[in-house]
Amino acid sequence: MSNIKDFTVAQLKRAIELREQIEDLQEQLASIGGGPRLGRPPGPAKLAKKGKRRMSAAGRARIAAAAKARWARYRSGTKAAKPAKTGRKKRFNAAARAKLSAAAKARWAKAKAAGKSKL
Repeated sequence: MSNIKDFTVAQLKRAIELREQIEDLQEQLASIGGGPRLGRPPGPAKLAKKGKRRMSAAGRARIAAAAKARWARYRSGTKAAKPAKTGRKKRFNAAARAKLSAAAKARWAKAKAAGKSKL
């Protein structure tokens, strides 16, 4: 597209005349059709326009209740209550440890017999 500085005065006057003719013709066309000016047909985005997403009143109430609870916790200075730990780890009993140990020894014996230093 050319820069407007590159046009002569005569070319600019001709462009203004053409623009005015186009506007007159569009007005005439609109008066015949009885509707708005006809231009480019709407693109796919305008044809497939969807409504706004709306949140239910129950959803808003849940969010508001959660926010109020968070602020109440913040203002009281306490953290969220976590389940108390029993302080006891889960451990294998002696029989289970012996069984795992025997299986590991058997794996290592088999690997060493095959001449491996890694499993």
